[in-house]
Amino acid sequence: MTRSGRHFLQIPGPTNVPDRVLRAMDFPTIDHRGPDFARLTHEVLAALKPVFQTRGSVVIFPSSGTGACEAAMANTLSPGDRVLIMETGWFSHIAWRHQAEKLGLQVEYAPGTWRRGAAPEGVEERLRADTAQAIKAVIVVHNETSTGVTSRIGDVRRAMNNARHPALLIVDTISSLASIDYRHDEWEVDVTVAGSQKGLMLPPGLGFNAISEKALAASKTAKMPRSYWDWDGILKNNAAGFFPYTPATNLLYGLREALTMLDDEGMSNVFRRHQRHSEATRAAVRAWGLEIVCEDPREYSGSLTAIFMPEGHDADRLRNLILEKFDMSLGTGLGKLAGKAFRIGHLGSFNDLMLAGTLAGVEMGLRLAGVPHKAGGLTAALDVLSAPVGEPVMS
Repeated sequence: MTRSGRHFLQIPGPTNVPDRVLRAMDFPTIDHRGPDFARLTHEVLAALKPVFQTRGSVVIFPSSGTGACEAAMANTLSPGDRVLIMETGWFSHIAWRHQAEKLGLQVEYAPGTWRRGAAPEGVEERLRADTAQAIKAVIVVHNETSTGVTSRIGDVRRAMNNARHPALLIVDTISSLASIDYRHDEWEVDVTVAGSQKGLMLPPGLGFNAISEKALAASKTAKMPRSYWDWDGILKNNAAGFFPYTPATNLLYGLREALTMLDDEGMSNVFRRHQRHSEATRAAVRAWGLEIVCEDPREYSGSLTAIFMPEGHDADRLRNLILEKFDMSLGTGLGKLAGKAFRIGHLGSFNDLMLAGTLAGVEMGLRLAGVPHKAGGLTAALDVLSAPVGEPVMS
């Protein structure tokens, strides 16, 4: 059936791709061994560093974010190494724990509730107990896409430093980079993992690693088998503007345009916009009388909001009704939250009117599905959105 108007894609990623980015990718594919491509490579690598807030190396893989996760471990660790993974939700479990175990790593999976981020005090306690310093890496998901909970990475790093433990810090920013303030260098992160399809406003297909000097040193002695993911080969080729294999040329055109858009807006303004939209969404949820999955206000996500359904009501039934009636996609509950929660993505190329339309669709869907709630969620969100804001901060 043909529908008028645009589909509302309000899952937490892949996100809406701006028209500017789509047009930037609509170019003939060029020679990826030629001078024009070398200039493109150097431009995007330079423009990526401020987004990660790093002066160090950033590499781009033709891959999903999951591929970039594997690259982070394959380049820094050896089979049999012990890693500490903090349980924060579905992606700490499926993207990190399962993958680490398949790579032959010994995983210590620190249990969590799926309603809070990684506990810095728990990290410090475990590392202090590791007197033999057997743990080679601590792995944390910065923004857990399944729960809408953001871990406090700066506090995690301070906990590691307090414990005086040499473990690497590997952080997954797949649903937070370019949406939530993230500081690779300041927080002494060793490998930051990201993907193209969320805050960077691109289609899926690019994975990223930002790499510290400590991580580069670890890669020289790491014994995990690697070929496609090998940092050494890609860094040597990148120095000349090239890749050791065929890159995703037209996605790099789009990445250059997306990075220009972020720079034009200013990263401080990007973070403020995401925070404001998350505040408006939470105002709507509270007015409806529903429960936010995230329990700690310090850990509210700027990228998405996960919402519990009332007892006895199925989240997927609500999502399917909203898709059928209003042509809007919402995020499903994953793992422990399947059928119990739904997720509203408010990240990437997104503005006030898009959020207002999203929340209107949710409110109408709650009514049509017979889900117990109070009216007025949209109005509460509009009160937040229409409140005076300060002058934009120029980056």
